[in-house]
Amino acid sequence: MRAAPDTPAVRRLLRWFDREGPDLPWRRTRDRWAVLVSEVMLQATPVSRVLPYYAEWLTRWPRPRDLAAASVGEAVAAWQGLGYPRRARALHGAAGVITESGWPHPSRYGDLPGVGVYTADALRCFADGQPVLPEDVNVRRVLARRFPGGWPGAPRGKAWHAGQAMMDLGRDFCRARAPRCDDGCPVRTGCPAADAGVVREVTPRTRRQAPYEGSLRQRRGLLLRALADNGRVQVGRDRDAAYSLVADGLADRRGAMLVPAGSGR
Repeated sequence: MRAAPDTPAVRRLLRWFDREGPDLPWRRTRDRWAVLVSEVMLQATPVSRVLPYYAEWLTRWPRPRDLAAASVGEAVAAWQGLGYPRRARALHGAAGVITESGWPHPSRYGDLPGVGVYTADALRCFADGQPVLPEDVNVRRVLARRFPGGWPGAPRGKAWHAGQAMMDLGRDFCRARAPRCDDGCPVRTGCPAADAGVVREVTPRTRRQAPYEGSLRQRRGLLLRALADNGRVQVGRDRDAAYSLVADGLADRRGAMLVPAGSGR
């Protein structure tokens, strides 16, 4: 199923975003560092959960050099509770590269630690204003359903708005489960998937996440929480989780103790 470029749909999408788009703190800035922090935090994490961490992080480390001067352990401890702590280590690594060598050319954002294709495109669009559509899972879902013939592009100077609008549309209306096609979707008119009744059929498949309860991920999180609270933890408390944290550079081992990464204790 293919469709011709639908510029009117993009215009409707932008008008909807202008009226309804939420006022989020990372939408008030084009600072590359602030955008990078927000994008890394928002990976697989709801907006409501990210908001307090984002504010605290930028208050504590408003520039890359501020984070680079801290230890990895401090970054991981500040991340505690947000999930997927490898992201904190990646941000710390990126801060070090930027501090030492400056920001890479936009075409080389992917050279920064932890920056993949999506995050590089997000920086180019949301910080640099380039006409790029960052494709996260929400955007890919909207493209598959509403723009199966390909993204027609945004009006000149509206790439930032279009990128943000597509994410909001995927989160609020074009949802993976229980999509709200006929409940106010601003681009419902002319939607190929909705008109053909194949919304679920054309939805891109995503890998199902393993159960969290009792998983190594949960056990790692418990050790990191204890490490943040106490400054050190017995390796024997959970050897597999402890060794996993050390292997990932999220903690260091000092004899029988686990200590924050880079603490030197």
